[in-house]
Amino acid sequence: MDRIDTTAFAPPDRMSGGTSMTAVPITTAAMARAHVRAVVLEQWNTPSRRATETAVIDLLLVVSELAANAVRHGGGLVGVEVTSTREGVGLAVHDNSDVVPAAAFGPGGLPPVHHGNGYGWPLIIRLARDIAIERRPGGGKTIRVLVPLQTMP
Repeated sequence: MDRIDTTAFAPPDRMSGGTSMTAVPITTAAMARAHVRAVVLEQWNTPSRRATETAVIDLLLVVSELAANAVRHGGGLVGVEVTSTREGVGLAVHDNSDVVPAAAFGPGGLPPVHHGNGYGWPLIIRLARDIAIERRPGGGKTIRVLVPLQTMP
């Protein structure tokens, strides 16, 4: 059964004691990137801590790859959850496929020859950590990662 819920949930800002959840419809990788950037600007960055632009670019690359993989290989993007942590940003991308990508647990080496795909997972492995893939009740999977963010001096 296909799920068409393409909602991203921005969890409450745990650092400031917030309790509400904001639902944002997500249907594309571009929308996922915009949502994640907003979470960084509104929840992760503080007056005493700001992510470097390079760290944000790396984060958005991971978001793009995970969202595009969900659309291209995962039977559709079901949802995206974004969590602001002290170390960076936690992402959970939900799709409709039960298939666990073999490359997700590889060494992160780039393929020697490009045949139209194959760079996404190596980049995710290099830029993220705590990669976990969970099967969802009722079908599909969730891919969770933590992308550390470096701060400006």
